[in-house]
Amino acid sequence: MSDIFKSLRAQLELEEWPNVYLFKLIAPNNSETVAKITALFDDGADLHYQPSKTGKYISISAKEMMMDVDSIIAKYEQAALIEGVMTL
Repeated sequence: MSDIFKSLRAQLELEEWPNVYLFKLIAPNNSETVAKITALFDDGADLHYQPSKTGKYISISAKEMMMDVDSIIAKYEQAALIEGVMTL
C-alpha cells in the first residue's frame, strides 16, 4: 500500500462506517477509460462527470455507500491500476 493510501486510511478510520463516501478521480477523457472507472462502482452509485475545458480529461465523482475503510482503499487501488487515472 502506498503512502497516500496509508494517509487516507488514517483519515477514514476516524469516521463511522457504513457511510456514504465521495470518490474523486481524474482520467483521460476516452470512452474505454471512463467505462473501466464506471465499472468500479455499484449500479446505485451517484456518478457525476465533468470534462476539462479542453476535453482532454474528465473528472469523475462517485458517491457510494461503503461498508468499511478496507473497501474504500480497495476501490482506490483498483482505480489506480487503470492507465492514466489520478485519485484525489
